[in-house]
Amino acid sequence: MAARMRAAVLTAFLGFSSAAASQQANSLDTIPDKMPNATPYGAPISLSRAQGAIAAATGEAEKRGWALNVAVVDSGANLVAFARMDGAQLGSISISEHKARVSVKFRRPTKAFEEGIQKNDYKYQLTLDDIIASRGGIPLIEDGKLIGAIGCSGGTGSQDEAACMVGAATINK
Repeated sequence: MAARMRAAVLTAFLGFSSAAASQQANSLDTIPDKMPNATPYGAPISLSRAQGAIAAATGEAEKRGWALNVAVVDSGANLVAFARMDGAQLGSISISEHKARVSVKFRRPTKAFEEGIQKNDYKYQLTLDDIIASRGGIPLIEDGKLIGAIGCSGGTGSQDEAACMVGAATINK
């Protein structure tokens, strides 16, 4: 009799719990009024401006003792300029380029994907083409238009992002 009572209470509790859970809104089902990350694409960044952003990023990395790879792509995600600092790991060459490409293609910092997967459990992002869920890719925006992106790799994600932010600051004012 006591076992039946416990089973009935457990069944009622589980039914209530699942009903309450199903009433909570799924953030993926929320429909925003405006399109997120809708910065329009602009003319491609020039070589001299790309080199300036790289110089700022590598200058910051050098000041901190970090050896990074830094890439800048244009608004069409094509490589414009690249620098590999002395001692930067070889595996991060393509990663720096990938971060820059993803940032310009999706019009957002790559940190958004890292947070989406790690903090919000948005595993579906792993199924999207060309995603990299690691910070260190920053869009370059001039006069409200996306002209390119900078990507850094070779340190921790936070080191990559810090150097990229300094490089991006030469454009994003």
